Amino acid sequence: MDKVIDAKFSNKLGTLTQAEADAAAFGIVKVDGNGKILLYNKYESELSNLPNDTVIGKNFFTEVAICANNRIFYGKFKEGMVTKNLDTAFNYVFTYRMKPTNVLIHLYYDKTSDTNWIFVKLR
Repeated sequence: MDKVIDAKFSNKLGTLTQAEADAAAFGIVKVDGNGKILLYNKYESELSNLPNDTVIGKNFFTEVAICANNRIFYGKFKEGMVTKNLDTAFNYVFTYRMKPTNVLIHLYYDKTSDTNWIFVKLR
């Protein structure tokens, strides 16, 4: 399975700014270990039709992308939080608040910066 980011990009995660995230050609959501959104980039905001300022501080799985609150998506995230080992990609269909949208999801835990990421790319 392809992944959204490569090693070159993952090396920047500890210092990634909002402006750098907004310039990316894919969705970037930084979350804490419980799924609370800490960073939400322009691509993801446009894809979801949710302004950045309305999602920061909310839980990605229970308040923003409720269709991701399942074993396939949230289950993989929770497992990665327990093991501190998360680098998995899978095809997914977002359906909450939007017409069904096929995407590639890449869940990633960056050990260097101790940060959690959800990357999203339209398929």
